[in-house]
Amino acid sequence: MLTTLATLIIASEERAPLIAPPEIIALAAALVFVMLGLVTFAYRDVANRHSHKTSKSAGHDAHGGHGAGH
Repeated sequence: MLTTLATLIIASEERAPLIAPPEIIALAAALVFVMLGLVTFAYRDVANRHSHKTSKSAGHDAHGGHGAGH
C-alpha cells in the first residue's frame, strides 16, 4: 500500500521548467569553469614577478621603517 501511494505521489509531481535543455546548462557551467581556470592560470606567476621586493625584506625592513608601506 505504501509503495502504491509513493508511486502515485511521484507520478503526480510536475517538474519545474528549465530555461534551456540540461546539455546547454552543463555546457555553460563547463565554460564558466574553463574561464575561471584561465584567470587562475594567468595569475600563476605573480608572486615570482616581485621576488626582488621579498628578498630585501627578508631581514626586516631595509629602510628603517615599520614595513607597513607600499
